Amino acid sequence: MTNMNLAASLLRPAIAVRNLGKRVADATGELTILHDIDLTVQSGETLAIVGASGSGKSTLLGILAGLDLPSSGTVVLENTDIFQLSEDGRAVFRQQNVGFVFQSFQLLPHLNALENVMLPLELRGDDEAKEKAAAMLERVGLSARLRHYPKYMSGGEQQRVALARAFVCEPPLLLADEPTGALDAATGAAVIELMFALNRERGSTLVMVTHDLSVAARCGRTVIMNAGRLAQTEKED
Repeated sequence: MTNMNLAASLLRPAIAVRNLGKRVADATGELTILHDIDLTVQSGETLAIVGASGSGKSTLLGILAGLDLPSSGTVVLENTDIFQLSEDGRAVFRQQNVGFVFQSFQLLPHLNALENVMLPLELRGDDEAKEKAAAMLERVGLSARLRHYPKYMSGGEQQRVALARAFVCEPPLLLADEPTGALDAATGAAVIELMFALNRERGSTLVMVTHDLSVAARCGRTVIMNAGRLAQTEKED
């Protein structure tokens, strides 16, 4: 790669959203959830999405991950227009490029901690899935809990397993939807500290939906959603 091409690749945004809309049928005919969203997130940036409940934050995040379909507009992640891909193609793209952390953890109850973290590696055909998953669980402080199932773990431990699963494939993009919403304040603070530490170590792009303004303040930029629109953008000097 030439120096010019390398520079261009570094400047290319990790996320480019243009004219994104989401509409659903309701009793009155049609409800617009997202109104013509434009958003650019640079590679390596940390971005918080804040706003009142029902403002469209989680819907936007789900569309960014390709878990939900837009009614209009485009989403380009890592130079790929994800809605030009088939459903199977988006699933493969997510495996290779996106880590997702849910408020409700979304661990598989019939798999132990090690198996939950191994799963995305196994889906990629990684022959070192067990070793990498164990190392990642050690990194999040759960080396003594590898064989424990989710129902025998605290909420904070489950969220750390979820973080390990999200980061284990070293995806360039991490999306987090209220990652501390189901945790008490102290446990939530510890999880956030770990999330930002992992993000720094791996140089990924982080987009987080949160109600916690102190968490949002730790991100390099905040966008505020209001009734399905990006109402304001704040950026640190």
